[in-house]
Amino acid sequence: MAHKLGGGSTNNGRDSHSKRLGAKLADGQFTLAGGIIYRQRGTKIHPGTNTGRGGDDTKWLKEENTLQFTLKESKLKKQLRNSRKTVFFISKSLYNWLVIC
Repeated sequence: MAHKLGGGSTNNGRDSHSKRLGAKLADGQFTLAGGIIYRQRGTKIHPGTNTGRGGDDTKWLKEENTLQFTLKESKLKKQLRNSRKTVFFISKSLYNWLVIC
């Protein structure tokens, strides 16, 4: 018999770090060029005008503008209709005109 108690083993005790996915900006916020809008896996939100898509599906903006999220109707296979979330930007001059009106 052993004169000391064994330590045993376990399959627990580890966890992965959070990936910090999701929206980084809100609707109507003014942002600078190159800023990250949305971090995601897959194409949950599609890029629109003045926005780009990174290699890991991150959405970023091409010029400084005001952010606007929309639901856009799109035709899919076999003529099915489905709404798709799209992010795009309003130009600064158009935004100023909309605020005045």
